[in-house]
Amino acid sequence: MSAPEPAVLHLSSLVRSALRDARGERVGRVEDAIVRLDGQAHPPVTGLVVSIGRRELFLPIGGVAGLSSDGAHLAGETVDLGRFERRPGELLLARDLSSRHLINLVGARLIRANEIELACVDGEWRVVGVDPSGKGVLRRLLPRALARRVRSGPVVDWASIEPFVAHVPSARMRIPYRKLARLRAAEIADLVEAASHEEGEEIIEAVGQDHELEADVFEELDPEHQLEFLRERSDDEAARLLATMAPDDAADLLADFDQQRRLPVLDALPPKQRSKVRALLSYNPETAGGLMSPDFILLPESSPVSAALEAVRTSEAAPEALSTVFVSDDSGRLVGAASVVRLLRSEPDDPLGSVAERDPVSVRADADLQAVVRKMSDFNLSATPVVDAEHRMVGVVTVDDVLELVLPSGWRRDFGMGAPEK
Repeated sequence: MSAPEPAVLHLSSLVRSALRDARGERVGRVEDAIVRLDGQAHPPVTGLVVSIGRRELFLPIGGVAGLSSDGAHLAGETVDLGRFERRPGELLLARDLSSRHLINLVGARLIRANEIELACVDGEWRVVGVDPSGKGVLRRLLPRALARRVRSGPVVDWASIEPFVAHVPSARMRIPYRKLARLRAAEIADLVEAASHEEGEEIIEAVGQDHELEADVFEELDPEHQLEFLRERSDDEAARLLATMAPDDAADLLADFDQQRRLPVLDALPPKQRSKVRALLSYNPETAGGLMSPDFILLPESSPVSAALEAVRTSEAAPEALSTVFVSDDSGRLVGAASVVRLLRSEPDDPLGSVAERDPVSVRADADLQAVVRKMSDFNLSATPVVDAEHRMVGVVTVDDVLELVLPSGWRRDFGMGAPEK
C-alpha cells in the first residue's frame, strides 16, 4: 500500500496566524516562512519570521513543534529567538515570492504565485507547489474561517518552478543557467517578452553564461525588446553580442540603434563580421538585400558532389541557408542550384553542373518584400538566391527571413504563446 499524500498547508493560512507556546497560549504572530533554495526539487523550510511585541524575530524550524492553519506551536518552554537578519541564499516566501511571477519550466510560461503550498514530507516541512489560480487571493481577502473552505486550484509542482530573485539583493542569488538551458531559445525569448524589464534582465543575465545561447535568444526577441536590453549595455558588450549573431540579424538590430551609437558599435565588431554587416546596412531593409544573409555556399560547376557535401558539413552558416548549394560558371555568375537531398542521391564524383537544376529562380537585391514572397510562394522555395546586375550571387533569403515580416505583429501573443498564466 502506498503512503498517503501529505496534508498541504497554504502559505496564506500560515502567514499572520498565531504563534503559540507549548501551553497553547498566544505569544506572537507568524509573519513569514524562510526557505533556502539549494537546488533541491522541494526546498525545506528553514525557519519562520515571527513578531513578538514590536520585535521581528527569527524562529528556527527546529524550535517549531508543528505548523497548521491555526498557527505555529513552539517546541518547548524556552526557544532561542534571535533578531531576524536575512542570510545569503534565503528567501521569504510571502515577502519575496507571493503574488510575483515565477517561471514554469514545463511549458516555458510565467505563472503568478497566488498561493504557495507547503507540506510535511518525512517529518520536514517543504515547499511542494504553487497555485496560480485566484484561490490564494481569495483566501487572503476572506476571514480565516471562510478562507479554510476555499479549495486549491490546479497546483504546479515546485520541482518545475524557478523564481525571480533579482529583486532581493540581499539573497545574493540569480536564476541558475542550467535550468533555463533546458528550454529552446524561442521559449526563453517568449519568457523575456512576457516578463517585466527587471525579470527579463534576470533571464538574460542567466543565459549570458552561454554566449551562443544568449545570442540565439536575442535573435528570437522582437526588435523592441532587443533594443531595450542593449541600451543598457556598453558598446563593447553590444558588439560582443552582435558578433555571435547571424550577420543579417546583427545588421537588422544595428540599423535600429540611435545614429550616434551605430558607428561605435559597428567599429567594435570583429573585422569579418563588421565587413558583412556594413555591406548589409547599405541595402534598404525592406528589400531582398536588406533581408538576405551573406552566408551561403557557391561552388564552380566543375566541383564534385563530394566537395559540395563537405562544404555543407564544415560551413558555419545557419542551417536554413545550407539546404541548397548554389553553382556558378567560370565567370562567377549563378547558373544552378542543387538541394542537399539531390546531392545525397548523386554519385560523389559527379560534377555539380550535371546535378544542379539550371537557371534557378533568383531575385535582385533591390526587389521589395512582396516580390520576394511572391517568388518564394510561386516556386515553393525555402531559399532564394539574391543576385546583382551581373547575375553574381550576393546573398540568400530563406523562408524564416520573411515569415516574421509577413505574420501579424504580436502573433505569438495572439495565439497565447509566452503569455503569463493567470
